[in-house]
Order: sequence, then structure tokens, then C-alpha cells
Amino acid sequence: MPRITWPDLPDAVRSRVEATLGGTVVAHRSHPGGFSPGTADRVQTASGDDAFVKAVHPDLNPDTPDIHRAELRVMRSFPPGLPTPALLDGFEVDGWVVLVLEHVDAAPPAEPWTADTFAPVLEATLRLSDALTPTPMTGLEPASGQAARLWAGWGNLAPDPPDDLDPWLRGRLPELVARAERNLATLDGDTLCHFDLRADNILLRPDGEVVFIDWPWACRGARWLDAGLLVADFAATQEDHGATDGFVRRVAEHTGVDPETLVDALVAATGFLVEASRRPSPPGLPTLRDFQRSLAGGLTAWLRASDLSAG
Repeated sequence: MPRITWPDLPDAVRSRVEATLGGTVVAHRSHPGGFSPGTADRVQTASGDDAFVKAVHPDLNPDTPDIHRAELRVMRSFPPGLPTPALLDGFEVDGWVVLVLEHVDAAPPAEPWTADTFAPVLEATLRLSDALTPTPMTGLEPASGQAARLWAGWGNLAPDPPDDLDPWLRGRLPELVARAERNLATLDGDTLCHFDLRADNILLRPDGEVVFIDWPWACRGARWLDAGLLVADFAATQEDHGATDGFVRRVAEHTGVDPETLVDALVAATGFLVEASRRPSPPGLPTLRDFQRSLAGGLTAWLRASDLSAG
């Protein structure tokens, strides 16, 4: 299903957005990327004021409205000064869930990552986690709770491994299951974690400032968690396995976590991706499984090659 755009929104939604901006929208541009079938448009008024509008209805995808609601709750909790888009408005009308955000003059980092482009983003992520410790938001689910549901991939695959499962993974399923289970006990903490950091949830301003977007999966977790998951994205999207090892060590140095704990989290995340990529595509999200399959392949290649993964 193609993503809807600004003109597809009902009058009640567009009128509320225009009231927030103080003028009639005269131009719009849909942003590529992401998996939501809802709108993701930069809109601009006659006076030049602009914003980024995310809106979805359950008829487009039954799960996405709750995802938008979760992001809205998180963004309302943010203290000023974080490297995130400002929330201008958030509302529901006639089943539509809508976020009106500051338009950020920025672009996602070029993919695949290189060590030179990744290093400053990792440092910004470490600073973000420091700023979000202790968490400014109450009522967040512990990271271990989210991970217990999402990262059970190895345990789900082990009883009856698929015939086409990578033989290297198949031969190590007991170890992978054990590491993923061990990982759960290390994830909790008092940091507000994004829990879904990867290149397409990051923007870079022209001056190099990093902006973190798309926060619906936020949870309360360990201070190293977001940086560790970002390293997983690096590992999954290029072949410089030695650089990945170096970034694991950098996160460990900054946060005080044992590198083996970080690797356990990457093992668990790989299991999620391997299993999830085998499921049918969710309604309205036809590209998600191919994306997950690609990441799983990259992480598996790193696990094969890395000295750190031998624990």
C-alpha cells in the first residue's frame, strides 16, 4: 500500500494542523523511507511556516495508531534542549492519530555507514543517553519486558530449526539461546532509551548536529542500550568487522558495561531479525521483512568474524 499524503487527510485533521501553524497549507512534500502507511509530510503555509506531519488511521494499519500514541506520550515528556524535533501539537480526531513536529532541515546519514560517518553519531548517542539519565518519563516499560517479547527469536527457532537456516547459526543455536536469555538480565536501568536506533531514525543537520527521531518504542533501560543497538546497525550494514569491534569497546569504555554484555544484546537482536524476517508481511508494510532479512544477514556475518562474539 503506498503511503498517503497531505491531501488524503480529512478536513478535520488538516484544519487542526493549519490552526496549529496559524495559516493555510499551500505546499507539501512526502518524505520517503520508514514503514508506516500513514502520512509523513513536510507542510508549509503561505507565510513560510512549516512542520512535519505524521498521521495514520487504523484502516491503513491496525497497529500504527497505537505506535503514534506511544511516540506522542514520549515526546511530551522530553525536557527542553534534547536533540529531537520539537512537538508542536498532537491530537486524535475521527480515528486519526496525528503528530505535528518541528520540520528539521536535515537528512539521514548516507548508507551504508562508514567508520568516519558513524563515529560522531555514536558519540552523540552516548551524550543523549547521559542526558536522559535518570529518565524524565514515568511509567515506561522496562527494557527487559520489551526484549522478552521481541528478542525471543533464537528460543522460538531452536525447537524446530527451519531447513534453510544458515548452517553456522543452526550449529550454535543452544549457545545463541543462552546468550539471548542471559542478555535479558542486563538490560534494565534508569535511562530513557529509544530502543530502535538505526540510520533511518537519525537526521544530520548541515553543520553535523545529530537529531534523533521516531520514539514510539522508548523504554526504561541501561545507559549503554541505545549506543549498543546503534552499533548493531553499523555491524549489519557494512563489512568493516574490526571497526564494529572498536565501537563495541568504545561504548563499553564510556558506560562501564562489560563488552560481552553488549555482544549478548547484539546476539539477541540478531535472533529477533532472523525470526521476524520469516514472518508474513504486516498489512500495509510490504518492505519490512526484506529490510529485516538484510540486517540479519549483516549481523550474522559480524558474529562469524568477530573475536568479541566468541564469549
